Amino acid sequence: MKRSLLAAALATALAAPALANDSTAELAAGGLVLTRTEAIEMRSEDLFISAEAVRVRYVFRNTTAADVTVRVAFPMPDVGGPEFWFHDTALPNREAPANILGFSTTIDGAPAPAEVEQRALVGSLDRTAWLTAHGVPLAPHLDGVIARLDALPRAVQDEAVALGLVVPDEYDAGRGWERHLNPAWTLKTTFHWRQTFPAGRDVVVTHAYTPAVGSSVGTMVGSPGYAADAEGAAERARYCIDAAFLAAVERGKGGAEYPPYTEQRIAYVLKTGGNWAGPIGHFRLVVDKGSPRNLVSFCASGVRKTGPTTFEVRKTNWRPDRDLSILILRPLEAAP
Repeated sequence: MKRSLLAAALATALAAPALANDSTAELAAGGLVLTRTEAIEMRSEDLFISAEAVRVRYVFRNTTAADVTVRVAFPMPDVGGPEFWFHDTALPNREAPANILGFSTTIDGAPAPAEVEQRALVGSLDRTAWLTAHGVPLAPHLDGVIARLDALPRAVQDEAVALGLVVPDEYDAGRGWERHLNPAWTLKTTFHWRQTFPAGRDVVVTHAYTPAVGSSVGTMVGSPGYAADAEGAAERARYCIDAAFLAAVERGKGGAEYPPYTEQRIAYVLKTGGNWAGPIGHFRLVVDKGSPRNLVSFCASGVRKTGPTTFEVRKTNWRPDRDLSILILRPLEAAP
């Protein structure tokens, strides 16, 4: 239903030069993950999220009488998989083999000495060594990866197919029959370092990155049949779309049949970082929808509007029980 609604919305709303009928998938990233320890508390977390930037400031406290050293990690979103070449995926920095989000972090104001680990998986099987041995880059999104796969000897190509590393793609684009190998492995990338937390002292950790924002040139929210559609019900549950949000969409339609909005979707992993002692002492979330004319919806209690585009959530002694999904609707004429 989503595809047909989107096509109809575009035909109705875009009588002027039409935008491309495409959609990109968001990738979920999150915060830092510590090796599990009962010695370190998270005194506070201050999180800012917009379509352009994610910024987080943590204050950790070692509550014991001895220094504690643990591994701190930032997992990048997974890239690749068997369906990777059948849809567009939002990658802020497509030319980076590892740091696709432009991740950076500081410890008490100084850059953290992060290392990077990358593994190429097919299901649960690690095929990193196979790709490295055959000179194939681990990052499936990089330009030149398909050309490198196509240049492998045919016997090696057949082995890659048998291992599930690639999917052959055969077609005739007007220049005769062509055969290319599309990567099918999943790249897992983690930035990590060993961090010492001195006894009885606060340590301030910040990190920032550009989120992998999903987008669509139209939206099914508020379209005919949306209220009764199963896909619409799943979307309403994921983003906690309520009657007030739907009423705002209706006002934006101005009597038109289809909603004149594009979508931005941001996913943030909140639950993976709870390896410290106790809940988060003080948690603050700020979501910036980008423009006063944009509409935003996400699941949280105690949301307070603090500015023309910003919304704030504060919690005390809080432990996240779900990840965060944010939906932003932008008027079509405001879309890039």
